[in-house]
Amino acid sequence: MDLGKFGVWRGKTQWDADLAAEMEDLGFGALWIGGSPPGSLEDAERVLAATRQIPVATGIVNMWREDPVTAGRSYLRLADAYPDRLLLGIGVGHPESIDRYSRPLVKIGDYLDRLSELGVPPDRVILGALGPKALAVAAHRTGGAHPYLTTPRHTRMAREIMGEGPLLAPEQKVVIGESREEDRRVGRDMVRRYLSLSNYRNSLLREGWAEQSLSDGGEDRLIDELVLHGTVEEIAAGLTAHLVAGADHVCIQVLGQDAISSYRALAALLLK
Repeated sequence: MDLGKFGVWRGKTQWDADLAAEMEDLGFGALWIGGSPPGSLEDAERVLAATRQIPVATGIVNMWREDPVTAGRSYLRLADAYPDRLLLGIGVGHPESIDRYSRPLVKIGDYLDRLSELGVPPDRVILGALGPKALAVAAHRTGGAHPYLTTPRHTRMAREIMGEGPLLAPEQKVVIGESREEDRRVGRDMVRRYLSLSNYRNSLLREGWAEQSLSDGGEDRLIDELVLHGTVEEIAAGLTAHLVAGADHVCIQVLGQDAISSYRALAALLLK
């Protein structure tokens, strides 16, 4: 399955048929459905039905909320209807969101076992992985990894852990607005909540950020890397930095009021 170098990442409630069709026409390589889509994959089905041939991926189905039988059977149904177009992105999310969160690596292993028993091909599953152990599982038991809220430092580390071959498709936030100050404010408003969650904090600390860099909504330098802003050319260079660091594909999440125009501008520069 060829995802190309750049894809579009939107929350599950942000997709509609017209948007999906336009993103395919612009030349993006994959459409990512975020915001913990349900295991029924109804959101993926709508996007698949609205497009012709572009791959669609979930980013991610939460293993604690959605049982593997539902997710696996839904995948098999859609894979039969839309051959070679669906990636099942799954993950354990962050501990603060689930009361019964414990032993995440055991949960991942059990979930993957059940999907395999149902007949879901391992190379059509990707794991929302951040830490070294989860990245290793992604490399050995699935088609690859879909890290969220990272910088090219993490991408480089992930590629070293995973080795060549497995898909590495990090998400990257961007905002194209009126001014750098306003764009940074939009970015900080978006990531502030994530900086209080243990899995994302630990991931950023492993990247080499200091504790104080994550305080009070994040220092400017951190926000500028987590949410690229500036000119379209500067943002394109930041996205390409993930590819240089070892990513196969970058999932672009545009923030702000006029996301569609931003995707059009990025497509004109990145996909020509």
